Amino acid sequence: PVRAEDYAYAIKRLADPEAGSPMIGFMGRYIVGMEALTAELGDAPRDGWLDLRDFDLAGVEVLDDRNYTITINGRYPQFVYWLAMHFFSPVPAEVDAFFHNPGFTESNLTLDWWPVGSGPFMMVKNDPNSEIVLERNPNYHGDTYPSEGAPGDREKGLLADAGKAVPFIDRAEFRLEKAVLPLWTKFLQGYYDRSGEVHGNTNSVFDRAFVVGPEGLELADDLADHGITLSPDVKPGLYYYGFNMRDPVLGGYTEERRKLRRALQIAFDVEEYLNIFYKGNGIVAHSPIPPGIPGHKEGAEGINPYTHDWVDGEARRKPIEEARRLMVEAGYPNGRDARTGEPLKIFIDVQSQAISTTSMNWIDRAFSRIGVQVEFRPADWNRTREKLLTGNTQIFSHGWLADYPDPENFLFLLYGPESPLVCNCDGTNNASYERPEYDALFEAMRVEPPGPARDAMVARMVDMYREDAVWLYAYYPKDVYLNNAWVQNTKRHGISKNTLKYLRIDPELRVAKRRQWNQPVTWPLYAGTALIIALLLPGVIAYRRRQRATAR
Repeated sequence: PVRAEDYAYAIKRLADPEAGSPMIGFMGRYIVGMEALTAELGDAPRDGWLDLRDFDLAGVEVLDDRNYTITINGRYPQFVYWLAMHFFSPVPAEVDAFFHNPGFTESNLTLDWWPVGSGPFMMVKNDPNSEIVLERNPNYHGDTYPSEGAPGDREKGLLADAGKAVPFIDRAEFRLEKAVLPLWTKFLQGYYDRSGEVHGNTNSVFDRAFVVGPEGLELADDLADHGITLSPDVKPGLYYYGFNMRDPVLGGYTEERRKLRRALQIAFDVEEYLNIFYKGNGIVAHSPIPPGIPGHKEGAEGINPYTHDWVDGEARRKPIEEARRLMVEAGYPNGRDARTGEPLKIFIDVQSQAISTTSMNWIDRAFSRIGVQVEFRPADWNRTREKLLTGNTQIFSHGWLADYPDPENFLFLLYGPESPLVCNCDGTNNASYERPEYDALFEAMRVEPPGPARDAMVARMVDMYREDAVWLYAYYPKDVYLNNAWVQNTKRHGISKNTLKYLRIDPELRVAKRRQWNQPVTWPLYAGTALIIALLLPGVIAYRRRQRATAR
């Protein structure tokens, strides 16, 4: 059984420099005594396994087998979310000792390669270049299917298994297909139950599966007739093109610079861009906070009033004439500097493998409507990251997926001290956005418990993001899974990935469908046989006639 001491040991491993956890610095600021333990473990002599139970961590106390306490510095309500992340998974001391046996590391027998847990499945094969296999854990403590869900779940049949023991399946195989066409073919033949994640910018093979209907992305008719279902997943994350707020042309906080950035925002028709290149498989982001995260607002109160109007019950992008008017007020009539007459050229850093010539042409045409020229600067990720760290960008692309469901996890993308140019680190504020009012509100918000006061702080920070036009555009990504007809309980969860235990398979239907979809094609054999007979028959007849003539 899992014991409280296993959690305490895992936290001590976070503090151990040998473990190399990326959370060692962050958690060291919060967990009382963790920095001191890190220093102590760094100086400790090591001859084989170092038993961390011999070292004290002031902020962690085991009370009994089922309870322990963590003491942190200051107030940080979001700390509870970190406890749900894999960094805090329990690690028994005996497991740590086992994997420190001599020769294990050289043989790739390590905890990160063969994790030990208490969940519904255990990994029996780990070959990332081919296949990963999970099997039912015979020692699983037991769990049942939920009896409550979101509105509409019951009508969709997602609560039909309420109260039943999970998991429903005995084995799960995850296979790597190095080409998309074989994956798609095998899925249609029924040899894969699910398609795996299909992103909005999927290639042309999967592209044929979708059409853009009145409700957004829908299955093509032939796949719907096949019994295939679609599981959409609006991820709690966003992708965006940001402005470098220190750039001498586009950056700054004067009203003229704000108007220039807003004009560019309006000219970049995100709705059209998503429909063309992502088949509508994304949602225009009016704020940095995605759906499902507190602080996200829908409807008229959720739109960015600088780029959109609320018309007939929906957000409508402001007309291009508004962008042209803003260009004039910003000092760039028809895209030319009013002082020098020089055309405005903007530079967009893109990752070479993440953008197509077609999309670059579309962006070029979008900005040409307000007289702005575009030059793309493609580079690989390492070079792009170097530019972000040094502020050597004008417009750049980036993204973020939620670590935990709190607005802090997105609003810190605009927190001044998180700028790489301020912290001299791999900070997340790549736009180098700096506004004292925003930073002060962020610092107050992150320690404020949930409630109206915190909601007001979040709303004001979102307003500042819109006022200052920090990002050129942003959208919330949507991914989908395709499921064959025999797969049930396919609802996705944006943050948690532990939904496999709820999946149910109808093996009899799977066998029947595979047989139906993979009938041998016999007509070529019959046709070939008939053709051979047709070719040989005249010769046989002629030969027999000659034989009879010779006999006479």
